[in-house]
Formats: sequence, C-alpha cells, structure tokens
Amino acid sequence: MNNGTVDVKALESWLWDAACKIRGEIDAPKYKDYILPLIFLKRLSDVFEDEIIKLSETCGGRDKAEQLLKLDPGLVRFYLPENARWQAIAKQTIRVGEYLTDSTRSIAKQNTKLQGVIDIVDFNATAGGQRIISDEKLKELIDVLGRYRLGLKDVEPDILGRAYEYLLRKFAEGSGQSAGEFYTPKEVAIMMSHILNPEPGQKIYDPCCGSGGLLIKCYLRFRQKYGDDPSKEPLSFYGQEILHSTYAMAKMNAFIHDMEAEIALGDTMNRPVFTYSDGSLQKFDTVTANPMWNQDFSQSVYENDPYNRFQFGYPPSSSADWGWIQHMFASLNEKGKMAVVLDTGAVSRGSGNTGKNRERDIRKEFVDKDLVEAVILLPENLFYNTTAPGIILVVNKSKPDQRKSQILLINASQLFEKGRPKNFLPDASIEKIAGIYLDWREEEGISKIIATEEAVRNDYNLSPSRYVAQNGEDDTLPLDEAIVLLKEAEEERRETDEKLKGILKHIGVEWFED
Repeated sequence: MNNGTVDVKALESWLWDAACKIRGEIDAPKYKDYILPLIFLKRLSDVFEDEIIKLSETCGGRDKAEQLLKLDPGLVRFYLPENARWQAIAKQTIRVGEYLTDSTRSIAKQNTKLQGVIDIVDFNATAGGQRIISDEKLKELIDVLGRYRLGLKDVEPDILGRAYEYLLRKFAEGSGQSAGEFYTPKEVAIMMSHILNPEPGQKIYDPCCGSGGLLIKCYLRFRQKYGDDPSKEPLSFYGQEILHSTYAMAKMNAFIHDMEAEIALGDTMNRPVFTYSDGSLQKFDTVTANPMWNQDFSQSVYENDPYNRFQFGYPPSSSADWGWIQHMFASLNEKGKMAVVLDTGAVSRGSGNTGKNRERDIRKEFVDKDLVEAVILLPENLFYNTTAPGIILVVNKSKPDQRKSQILLINASQLFEKGRPKNFLPDASIEKIAGIYLDWREEEGISKIIATEEAVRNDYNLSPSRYVAQNGEDDTLPLDEAIVLLKEAEEERRETDEKLKGILKHIGVEWFED
C-alpha cells in the first residue's frame, strides 16, 4: 500500500488500472457504478482507522478503544463492523462478491444514514445465469483500490468527485445523454461557486443535484474564504435527485466532505421534498443547479401545480428550462440569488418572432421585474452529454443599487483550452469571468453592461453573443435549439387545431383530419 498523497496524475493512473481490471466484464460506462462505491468504502474504512488511532491515544490503547466503540458507536462518524473494514475485505479470496455485498449491508445496518447509499450495489449479482463481475476480477479490483490510503490526511476531500469526473470523462463519453445529464464539469461548478460567493449561515439548495458537485463546490469556496473560523456560522445544504444511483453518489460526496447536507430522493418538478408544514415551498438564500436541458414535461405539471411556482407563465412542453427557473425562483427567499446552467436557447428562443412565444414571454417577466442580473455564455464542448455551449443565468431578487435596471452579459465562448475529449476552462479564465461579474465591469470583447431597456428593444434576447461580438463566431442555429423550436411550432399548431375544432363544432361544421 502506498501512503503518499494521491495527486491528479496518480489518481488518474490508479483509476485507469482499476477500470482495466473489470474491462470486458461490464460496459465501460458502468465502471463508475462499481469503482466509486468501493472508493467510498475504502475512504470510510481509512477514516474509521484514523479515528480509532486517535481514540486509542486518549483511552489507553487499541483494545480499549475497540471496546468503547462497541458500547458507544457514536464516538466516531461511522462505525464499521470488523468484517466490513478494508483490511478484512482485502484478505478475502473466495466468494468475494457475496462478502463485499454482506459487508456493505452490515455497514448500512449499523449506520442508518448510509442506508440506500453504501449498499446500493449487489457485487454478487448475476445476469442470464452468470455473474456480472467474477470473484477473480473483484479481487483484482480490490487489490488495486487498496493501493492508496484515503484517510483524512492522505487525500483531498474531493477525492470522490475527482474520481467520478475522471471515470465519466474517460469511459462514459458517447454513452448517450444519461452519461452526463447529472454532472457539471468541475471548472464550471467552481466558477458558479465564485459567482454565488456564499456567506456564513446561508442555506444553499440544488433541486436536481446529481452527484452533488455544485453544492460541494459552494462548500469548498466557503472553506477557501473562511477556513475553519469558528466565528463563521456554517453553511447548510439541501439537494434533491431523481435517480437513485446518483442520489447515493451525492450522499457519499457529502459524507466524505463532512458537510451538513440533506439530500433527498425524488422528482422535484412533480413532488418537491423541501416544503414547510403548510405545504408551501421551503425558501433558501442561494440556489445552484444544472437541470437536464430542454426536458419534456406535460402541461399538466404546470397547470395543476399546487405550489404556485409558475406565476410568470407556462413553458412549452418542448423545453422545461423556464419551468426549472421558476421552481428555483419560487424557492428563493426575499433576498435570494440563483445561478443555473442551461442551453443557450433558453435566453434567446422566441425573441424576434411575431405573436406570442411562451419562453420569450416568461423571460420578459423576469427582465421587466429587474430580476436578471447576468448571463454568461460558456465555450462549446465543455459538457459530457453534448458538444453545444451552455449559459449560466444569474437571477437576483435583491440586486445591489448600482446594478439595478442593468444586466451584465459575458461572452466567455473563447476563454477555453482544448482538451481530449472535452474542452475546459483554465484557472485564469475562471478568475477572469468571476472577477468581471463580482467587479461588475465591462471588458472589450468579453463583457458588456446593458440597461434593461436595451434588452426590451431586442425583444428580450439575452444571448451574450448578441451584445458582445467576437471574431469568427458561428451564427448557425445549434441542432438542439432547432429541435426545440420545431417541437414548439408543432405544439402551437396542435393547440391552434384544437381551438379551430372547437369553433367549427360550435357553428356546426364537421372537422376532417388529414
């Protein structure tokens, strides 16, 4: 076992070796589903060992510490039964899958907070009468993952998030939308945490938290600013996630970071978990989110909403972007601020069209009420499930006086470095973009501050590229946006047909289908 610190290079080499051990046994996008819970188990075991050593120093030896823990498991963060500790797991040579599964279930039984988190994988599972991963491969995987110590002083707290990012980037690429729909690239999450700039005592919420990365980056930003200063009231975090496997990942991430976080499982748009006793939505100081872009929700979700979230209008069925925005807005307290990652079309679709357009009309409400603070255009090919660029929309219920009736547009489309397979924002770009927002300044070719009247003149088009032109920009309509516009047109045609049917029926004329 190597007791050295796991830097990025060592981490990637380590994870590559681990993935190679189960190569061929399962599809590449599923590597993370087996590797990450084992890394979490290793982390729990090593932190538990650190705590036993510390307890031994104060109570008179290891044996005494073990006896005390059996009497009072609450003396440590999580109590691990002896058979479930990494040292015992690493010695297992037969029935490895069964042993691993029993171990994780015994940990969950001992620690109720870990139920449905550490015990989500059946390492002994079969498909078509054959084991999904053989005992031999599991043993090899365990041996590789035992290479490094993952205790409190051995690795940075974000070890699980970094491992997840590497596995997703390396092996889940090209596996479809599900591979990255719940994951925000690390540098985008860091930039959002700088923009939101959390302050002591704040309650931070992500309604579609995925693996918890946006919440964690806010936590790390807070720690970066204030360290362990006991005079600073800690942050509290709240997240909801619809997919069980990613919900479990978010819980693991929160535990590893020792965060005060409530992570709930469920469908936020239909059944938000965080509500008050009277059934109304709970309010937060800050909302950070990257919902799945252009989701298709039934109109009944908006029309029959019991939480009064969609006061600014119902978005089209073709794209729930402004449905999500309104849910987040309704979840803010009177001085709250939110930053959300969306498809670029969310800030421009419908502008310039004649007649009504649902997204444009909702956007109009936000602009007219002086709620939009900034829009940041990101480079293309950053995200794992699309090559399309995204935007960060910042909505602020309590704009500072010098920002009232103004909107900051930042065109960061060229502030990237090429990567394989994905581009990325270097540290200098993150600092530049966050600095422009926090200082509220214009910079030639990158940012422009407009009066809300200018947005009105442009029919509420808030696309930064419209206001901050850069050489060589491609004005071709992105495919994702074109599909949304087509779906929206089809939906409007169906609605018009239904109205026409009603009119004809009323005057006694029969409607003939094509």
